[in-house]
Amino acid sequence: MRLATWNVNSVTARLPRLVDWLAATKPDIVCLQETKTATFPAASVEELGYQVAAHGDGRWNGVAVLSRVGLDEVTAGFPDEPGFPGAETRALGVTCAGVRMWSVYVPNGRTVDSDHYGYKLAWLAGLRTALEHELATHPKLVVCGDFNVAPADSDVWDPAAFVGATHVTGPERAALAALRDLGLVDVVPRPLKGSNPFTYWDYRAGMFHQDMGMRIDLFYATASVAGEVTDAYIDREARKGKAPSDHAPIVVDIG
Repeated sequence: MRLATWNVNSVTARLPRLVDWLAATKPDIVCLQETKTATFPAASVEELGYQVAAHGDGRWNGVAVLSRVGLDEVTAGFPDEPGFPGAETRALGVTCAGVRMWSVYVPNGRTVDSDHYGYKLAWLAGLRTALEHELATHPKLVVCGDFNVAPADSDVWDPAAFVGATHVTGPERAALAALRDLGLVDVVPRPLKGSNPFTYWDYRAGMFHQDMGMRIDLFYATASVAGEVTDAYIDREARKGKAPSDHAPIVVDIG
C-alpha cells in the first residue's frame, strides 16, 4: 500500500498539479494540508477512484484525506483542541484499510515571543493527548503532515540562520519527542537528489534551487506500520515547475 502526505498550499490553486500527481504516483491514501477551502473539489479526484474526507473553513488552514481503500471513522479535530481563539481546521483522522491516518497542520508559531508560539505548543500537547487515546484502540496508526518543526539541526539548511527563530526551539522539538515517546517512529524519507531530506523550501531568493530547505513535513507511525515500510522518499520533482507548492510530497510504501 502506498501512503503519502503533502502540504499543497491551496488545493484550488494546485488542483491540476495534484490531479496529475495522483494519476502518476498512484498513492492509495493521501493526507493533504493547507487546503485553504471550505469546499474541497472532490469531483476532480473522485474520477481517479478516491473518496474524500475534508475539514476546512476557507481561510488559511484546512486538511483532507483521499483514499482508494476505504474511508471510515472520520474525525474532524480532536477533543479539547486548543484554538486561536477558536478551534481551527488543523487535524483530521480517518481509518483506511485498517490503518488510522491523521492529517495534521501544526500552527506555525510565528515568533517565539508571540501568543501564537504558545498556541503552537499547546496544540502539540493536545495532539499528544488525543493520540495517546487513539493508540489504545488503533495499533496501526500514522500521524503525518506539516508539523512546522524541524526535529534536529540536520533538518535545516543552516542551523545558524535559525537561531532565535521558531521551528527549531527546544520546546518545539521536545513536543515532537513527546509524540515519539508514545511509540511513534519517525519514518525519514530519502531525498531523490542530494543528501538533505528537506521537504520545504521558501519561495524567496531561489532557495529551492540552492537546496536551502527544511524537513518540517513528517511521517510518524506506530512500529507495526513502520516495520512494514519498504521505501520512503521525498518527491522533489513535485516542487518544480510552474506555480508549485512550497512543500514536496512524502511517499511511503508499506507491505
